Amino acid sequence: MTNITYVRTEMLPQQAPPPGEVGVVGWLRQNLFSGPFNTILTIVSAAVIIFLAYEILPWFTNSIWNASSLSECREIADGACFAVINERFNQLMFGFYPSELYWRPVLAFVLLLIALAPVLIDTVPKKLLLLTAVYPAIMYLLIWGGSIWPPIFVLAGFVVSAVVFSVVDKLAGTLAAIIIAVLAALFWWLYAVVPVSDVFISIADIGFVEVTSNQLGGFMLSIIIGMTGIALSFPIGIVLALGRQSDMPIVKIMCVGFIEFIRGVPLITLLFTASLLLGYFLPKGTTFDIVLRVMIMVTLFASAYMAEVIRGGLAALPRGQYEAADALGLNYWQAQRLIIMPQALKISIPGIVSTFIGLFKDTTLVSIIGLLDPLGLSSAIRANQAWNGIIWELYGFIALVFFIFCFSMSRYSMYLERKLQTGH
Repeated sequence: MTNITYVRTEMLPQQAPPPGEVGVVGWLRQNLFSGPFNTILTIVSAAVIIFLAYEILPWFTNSIWNASSLSECREIADGACFAVINERFNQLMFGFYPSELYWRPVLAFVLLLIALAPVLIDTVPKKLLLLTAVYPAIMYLLIWGGSIWPPIFVLAGFVVSAVVFSVVDKLAGTLAAIIIAVLAALFWWLYAVVPVSDVFISIADIGFVEVTSNQLGGFMLSIIIGMTGIALSFPIGIVLALGRQSDMPIVKIMCVGFIEFIRGVPLITLLFTASLLLGYFLPKGTTFDIVLRVMIMVTLFASAYMAEVIRGGLAALPRGQYEAADALGLNYWQAQRLIIMPQALKISIPGIVSTFIGLFKDTTLVSIIGLLDPLGLSSAIRANQAWNGIIWELYGFIALVFFIFCFSMSRYSMYLERKLQTGH
């Protein structure tokens, strides 16, 4: 019988991988040509990209940046006429704000970034939160100018509300303290700020040159309305979401009524209300700036949607988290601050950022009530005979700036999600 058993006694030398499985060819095969359907999609997509590049690139490469009119651009070359952006850049950025005072909105924007830093980045010193707290008053002073006393006494309304809450809470309970504190703040802002400010103005009139609201415009107006709505709608939305889940019937009914009413009304209706009707509900003789009225309405509108987004995060938490907080002996506010709300907000990050992005883009609706946001200014620019007929360059630039802001918010939310990812 023949013995055919064979056992190799030495290791084979390591072989190089097949050339088609590594390198650029391997990547292309795995990601672009991994099957007949993917191959067809890749070829069609490449054809579309090449076609668009062939059609659009000459438009960019032959663009004109220095001309005084659209007809002059057409005489120079057939490319894009970005000269309109070059000539009207300040108008698109600042509206009709006095050019000698451009430093004020620029400084307000820089301070906005500094004020947001301790909120958005945890490595920034928390002492800057003091600037964050007083920034609304600083922003108002820099943008609108005028005496320093009204913004100071508006901020004092929060102090009055806090003092009233602490006193009433000890005497009559939390519910009565909340209601009376809110009423005290409203009374202060409606009936005390103006006379008290007038007294201090008569003593020492300190401030900046006033700029009226009809001089505000461009992206400055969009940023003011958008950032104000974002900053204020978030805490108000948290309060409304907690109020909607409250066991106190009055608080729950008020929050539910507010949220459902605001969600059932189009934003344009609220803007018209701010423009035309809000003055009827104010004390006689009170003048209320149109931009401030719009900011209030936009904030209220975004707060209702924010409340529902956060309520979704609260509903997603398992009941065990609430029971764990009770087992640790935490009271309601401690449980919300230390256990419930951090997890609910983490779950709600995509919805929160989507609401912020939608709010920022909705600021363009203010052009309907006569405010000159970038879209309103673009119509005014196109109405000029020199630039009549220009469309793509103007709207493309506006879209690009909005995209930069919205994409930045989206990327920050992704960074935040990765940072807070705990694996469960």
